[in-house]
Amino acid sequence: MMSVTDSVILSRSDAETEAVGADLASRLGPGAQVLLYGELGAGKTAFVRGLAAGLGIDPDEVSSPTFTLVQEYRCGRLPLYHVDLYRLAPGDVDDLGLDALAEDGVLANEWAERMPRADDGAIRVTLEHAGESERRLIVTNAGGEETRP
Repeated sequence: MMSVTDSVILSRSDAETEAVGADLASRLGPGAQVLLYGELGAGKTAFVRGLAAGLGIDPDEVSSPTFTLVQEYRCGRLPLYHVDLYRLAPGDVDDLGLDALAEDGVLANEWAERMPRADDGAIRVTLEHAGESERRLIVTNAGGEETRP
């Protein structure tokens, strides 16, 4: 089971990480931006699979867009735009027009630290290794306010 204290969630599996994403997605509307932070293997793509499930999109369709930059999933209640900025320099991100993507759906942005600035209403999700098979998920909005998934 997941344990929740304020906006810090301890996940012991990919399934639990996905469940947190699904719960959050169930409350998101058009224009929502979810900024994901964490080391390689911290669970960012698992979290996005959960977002997909919460939006009514088959989570098995979700894959990391490392080489394509953006994966688009339009078969849920809202479109999901899954972005991976890992291979970009911070200066290259402004030219992508990511804000326009988020207008009609949900934008999930892996490696968000490469963005020059964050939208004030964005939700930040930091995923940290917390043991061999555990992850700590810290959820806040970009203004620093805690958001409870």
